[in-house]
Amino acid sequence: MNNPESTAEQVADVQPVPSYSWYVLAVLTAVYVLNFLDRQLIFILFPPIKAELQLTDFQLALLGTTSFVIFYTLLGIPFGRLADRVSRTRMIATGLAVWSLFSGLTGFAEGFWTIFLCRVMVGVGEATLGPAALSLLSDYFPPRMRATVSAVYSSGIAVGGGIAYFLGGWIGATYGWRWAFYLLGFPGLLMAVVVFMLREVQRGRTEVTHRTHANRDWRVLFQSSALRYHLLGYAVFAMATYSLGIWGFSFFVRVHQIDLATLGFLAGVLSIAAGLPGTILGGVAADKLKRRYGAGGRMRFTALGSLLSIPFWLVLLFSNNMPLLIVANFVLLGVALMWLGPAAADVHDIAGVHLRGLAIGVYFFTVNIVGYGIAPPLIGKLNDILGVATNPEAMRYALLVCPAACLISALLLFQGSRAMARKET
Repeated sequence: MNNPESTAEQVADVQPVPSYSWYVLAVLTAVYVLNFLDRQLIFILFPPIKAELQLTDFQLALLGTTSFVIFYTLLGIPFGRLADRVSRTRMIATGLAVWSLFSGLTGFAEGFWTIFLCRVMVGVGEATLGPAALSLLSDYFPPRMRATVSAVYSSGIAVGGGIAYFLGGWIGATYGWRWAFYLLGFPGLLMAVVVFMLREVQRGRTEVTHRTHANRDWRVLFQSSALRYHLLGYAVFAMATYSLGIWGFSFFVRVHQIDLATLGFLAGVLSIAAGLPGTILGGVAADKLKRRYGAGGRMRFTALGSLLSIPFWLVLLFSNNMPLLIVANFVLLGVALMWLGPAAADVHDIAGVHLRGLAIGVYFFTVNIVGYGIAPPLIGKLNDILGVATNPEAMRYALLVCPAACLISALLLFQGSRAMARKET
């Protein structure tokens, strides 16, 4: 006798995806481009902001990450729970309007605390996006495409970061750092109208099996050892991958004396050239490995990626050969983004239909509290302790936190892949 769940999966595998689903994916990916543009813009502008406002590296880290992450992480969980209950399209549109407004207003700031407040509000607005967008996409596309669709959506990171680096560096060098915020922040208000007009869709309509639990009790999430390894593994990996974007510009300006406009151009090109295919192909490859090796295939894939990062981090930190540095950056940018699709897909598979938004909120909270809230201030403080202001070479040693984090992450994710495999059997 045929297995009804197997038959349902076979039918779902051949059913075409409606064109409107692809439109929704395109719109939400564009929103994620704006999300990361506004989030990353300040990092390329660290040098001129530091010079004008006379800030320490620790203060820069507080402006770039801590201010943003305070409410971005704290609100991620309640916003995730809210995404399971309210219109996700309206939630995203409202958040987009808030973060775009305050990103633009950053250009009017006259001191540390004004920028800090604007960055807090950018974090509040951006906290609405991840749980609602990924939950919505799971209802527009079948489970067989989950990592691939999440990866396409996550490619907005590469594009948004590339635009922030390229245009932010050019505008900052040509017209000043304030104009970069004006010209790249406020346009998001128009995109909020487009998002508001998207159609909401029935939750769980694409699910074809009952292998993921349908429990509505949030406590069941924390009984999963696979989810615990997942959260810890990706949080530690984020220490390295986020630090590449946050401190990489200051590293190259200080250690290799590259000017801001040139650095912005190179970073923008590399971010898109490496990050875009890295993100999308990472999702496609992870989906294939899951079909081949079972539930733990995606985390096994990202554990290998984390291990691969270590030698390239060492080249980046200790080589003075520019071609080698560009190659190392290219690889690290690709690996830094290839885990995003698989990570989001596994959270959805573990959580089930009714707890998706909450689980994504918990995932974002954990990853960002470590990647944004702990790692950048830690490295900034190490920079100050090691005297980077007078000895820029010391920054090489402060950033050794990153390859160490990659090793720990690989071990945690490998254990997580085994836990998911045991759950499946």
